[in-house]
Amino acid sequence: MTGVWPAVLISVNLALATTLILIVLSLPLAWWLATTRSPLRTVVEALTTLPLVLPPTVLGFYLLILFSPETALGAFWVRLTGETLAFSFTGLLLASCLYSLPFAVQPLQTAFASSGMGAMQAARSLGATRSDAFRSIALPLARRGLLSAAVLSFAHTLGEFGVVLMVGGNIPGRTRVISIEIFTAVETLDYRTAHMLSGGLLAFSFAVLLILYALNGRAARTLG
Repeated sequence: MTGVWPAVLISVNLALATTLILIVLSLPLAWWLATTRSPLRTVVEALTTLPLVLPPTVLGFYLLILFSPETALGAFWVRLTGETLAFSFTGLLLASCLYSLPFAVQPLQTAFASSGMGAMQAARSLGATRSDAFRSIALPLARRGLLSAAVLSFAHTLGEFGVVLMVGGNIPGRTRVISIEIFTAVETLDYRTAHMLSGGLLAFSFAVLLILYALNGRAARTLG
């Protein structure tokens, strides 16, 4: 069992980094989607939601092509770091951010939309700047959506398989995450390790859903 700890550590680090990046990126994007009247909103929403319906291997395949040293992005990264984006932790991180994007944007967008613009407009009328009103009014009202976005992003990243396998491969100590460790254990008939890792992910996923439903139920009772 000790041999799986590198995969656990890589998975946790990947999930934490992905969650932090997605929260930073999703806050302005979700706010724009919740408040804009731009005709581009539908297109942006579709692009943001696409990873939910796109097979992970398809997304992983195109990212693998994008990260190739033959592309501008891949060549730039090779010149900068001396290694390829594919089959690296950085490549996993970029792929995870794209794949988990809907799980961060949608809860925040829903929270911003449900809080309305009345309080923001009142704060603006009292002299608050747009950024001040956003920090002091919109963010506190959307705190449950922010928590949901963070928890779901972390949990979803922790359980990724198809995208990370396509982009990162199966390199022990570098790109082998928990889901790939389970796959490897099953391939080698190491069912004990597969059971322990799978059971841990199952318990974690159930706990995440339990917490989210409990928070949403409490919020509904408060509003009622």
